[in-house]
Formats: sequence, structure tokens, C-alpha cells
Amino acid sequence: MSNLSQPRIGRKLRPAATPYVFAFFMSSIMALLMCFVITAANAGVNPQYLSNVLKAYQLAMPVAFVCVLLVRPIVLRLVALTVHPH
Repeated sequence: MSNLSQPRIGRKLRPAATPYVFAFFMSSIMALLMCFVITAANAGVNPQYLSNVLKAYQLAMPVAFVCVLLVRPIVLRLVALTVHPH
């Protein structure tokens, strides 16, 4: 029986992509949450609120992605220093 007859459930990336996928999801979620909070704190919630959040997110998300990639090794080291391995 060939693989062609079996339905594909989904494709996954290789394990080597894990740091980049983690950075993408972490930065996407955190940047959006922070944009909601900071926009509300600075400009208030008004009719342009969602538009202002999305404009801020356009800048914040790529910056957050690069920052997560850069600080990941530091965070891993700090976790290793503070958490027992077993």
C-alpha cells in the first residue's frame, strides 16, 4: 500500500526549527497583548483603538521576534541556573 492512498493529517517542521517557531509564536502573542495594553494606556480606548493597536503591532511584532531570538540563549542559561534538572 502506498503513502499516496493515506490522507495527510498535517505537515510539521523539523526539530531544528523549534527555536524559530517558538520565537514566532511567543513574539506574535506577546507583541499583540502589549500593543493592546500600551495603546489603551497611552491613547485610551476610542473609536480608533483597534486601528492604533494594529499599527503599533506592525512595528512591535518583528522587533519582538528578533528580540526573542536574541535573548533565548540567555533565558535558557538563567533557567538552567535556577531550576533543578530532575
